[in-house]
This record gives sequence, structure tokens and C-alpha cells, in this order.
Amino acid sequence: MITLLFCILMFTVFGKLAVLALKAAWGITKILLCFVLAPLILLAIVFSGFIYIAMFLLIIGGVMSLVESRVIRDV
Repeated sequence: MITLLFCILMFTVFGKLAVLALKAAWGITKILLCFVLAPLILLAIVFSGFIYIAMFLLIIGGVMSLVESRVIRDV
């Protein structure tokens, strides 16, 4: 009986830790994508000669950030 209780509590504790680890990893991944990978991809597109595609992506990102900031500010 104690073994069963131990197993249940162990899965509960480590399950919550696993969820916390996934949330932290997702946060770190979003930071890396936004601040490191996205500018590097845009620079690679520009240096490879596709300036119009890079400008289009940059404009779309700017509009999305403006819309998102206004939605968050209104709430």
C-alpha cells in the first residue's frame, strides 16, 4: 500500500516538474526564435539577394506586432 502511495505521489511531483520544464523550454525557444533566429534568417535572405521577400516578411511582422500590441493594450 505504501509503495502504491509512493508511486502515485512520485508521478504527481515529477509530472508537475515535467510540465514546468516544458513551459520553460518553450519560453526559451520562443526567445531564441524571436531575438536570434528570425533576424539571422532575414539577414540571410537579404544577403542572398531576395530583398523584396525580406521586406515583405518584415512588413508582415511589423503589422502583426502593431495589431498585437493594440489588442493587448485594449484588454
